Amino acid sequence: MAVSIDQQPLYPVLPIGQQVIFSISETTIVATKFKVKFIAEVHISNRTINLSVADDLIGTFKTTPNNAGVGIFDLRPILETFVKPDNTGVAANAPAGTWSTTSSYKGSTVPHPVHLIDKYVASLNSIKYFAIQFKVEYSETADGTVLAPSNADNTIQYTMFNGVLQYDDTLTLTNNDYGYNLDAFYLDDTNAKFLTNAPTTQYARLTDYGTLPFLNFIPTPSEKITSIHLEYYNSAGVNIGSENPLQNYANGGSTTTSDWSEKRIMYFGVFPANLRNWSSTFQALVVADTISYYTVQAYTSAGASSQLYRINVICPNERGYEGIRLTWLNQWGTWDYYTFNKKSTRTLTTNRTSYTQLGGAWNESTFQIAGYKGGKKNFRVNSTEKIKLNTGFVTEAEGVWFEELINSNEVYIVKGFDGDEVTPFNTITNKYIDPVTLTTSSYVKKTIANDKVMQYTIEIEKSKMQRTQSV
Repeated sequence: MAVSIDQQPLYPVLPIGQQVIFSISETTIVATKFKVKFIAEVHISNRTINLSVADDLIGTFKTTPNNAGVGIFDLRPILETFVKPDNTGVAANAPAGTWSTTSSYKGSTVPHPVHLIDKYVASLNSIKYFAIQFKVEYSETADGTVLAPSNADNTIQYTMFNGVLQYDDTLTLTNNDYGYNLDAFYLDDTNAKFLTNAPTTQYARLTDYGTLPFLNFIPTPSEKITSIHLEYYNSAGVNIGSENPLQNYANGGSTTTSDWSEKRIMYFGVFPANLRNWSSTFQALVVADTISYYTVQAYTSAGASSQLYRINVICPNERGYEGIRLTWLNQWGTWDYYTFNKKSTRTLTTNRTSYTQLGGAWNESTFQIAGYKGGKKNFRVNSTEKIKLNTGFVTEAEGVWFEELINSNEVYIVKGFDGDEVTPFNTITNKYIDPVTLTTSSYVKKTIANDKVMQYTIEIEKSKMQRTQSV
């Protein structure tokens, strides 16, 4: 008698926001025994999992056989609670010399948002391993004692990350197993993408922060991204400089290969403000006002290993409109960015709680009139700021990309570079990230064929209310 896994996820690396189906069978026991239940012992860790010990065991789950005599588990609701977004630049602890324990912000390791990192940082929360040991329990008679399981079948070790699949994402089916092919994000050739659906041409001001995420040591531990190559250009398209920051321990990344899951997703601070944090070369081009755009490409030891991304440097709006940069959690559980550089309108909505106050002192030997007292007063004032943002003319690719912004459950305003800060930059604690929610309730898909030119309006609301004094 042996438990058999008849269906499981097709690929060893998967976005966990999808059905994670396992079908388990044991034909003889189901046909001849009583009180049969299939058991799933779920192990989750950021280290290599050993199913023979309970160190990583997070729960045991059971199901009865269905009409076909098999047990079917969908473990997504359990697994997805163990990954979450990476909001800070500080990674988990690691032995010295293997991979960096922290990223830096302007060379300092004081706590900071992930969006402000100088160069690299490993994932803290968004990726982990899981593996499952399946067993079956039963009794010999209808009213007998349930026996302890004596046989098992083990899954491989899977890598799960905080991504989701949409209903129209194409799945691959092989025999009974199915899954989403992430090959487009494996940085092993020049057609590969960073872990984002963002267009390969993006726009940013010199004060804008942001990161590009990428899969590292995937699909095999040997697939290490060794560096991110930067090429700087002026308005005539002439190369005016280059840099090649290594993905190593000193720069916030990983020097050596290991089995730690945190190293499987890495972030690189790629936008102008990030480069100004540390690069004297880039800062000199900013001062000289010669930088027009630059390109970004991932490299392995074998050479270029990703598509070429281009970041065009844009100036503040010539009409003086306030630029507002948003970041949002994208489909793959990492961060995308866009600067709304056109007209924005701010509206303050106030909700007041009032009461009627006595006009004087009634608890004294004589009544005392107080001119500042009496009548209707505001006991509490809650004010919420809303901002209506407008894009310029955008491409169809950007229009499709904005759908992720509309659907995202985490959105923030990222404030710009400040060159006047003094080491150790302690002012960053509450300075750069402002949480907001989207109040835009509908989104009209536009196309060049239908609409000729495409612009979008997004409305956001700040998550934190403005405070007033107590009375």
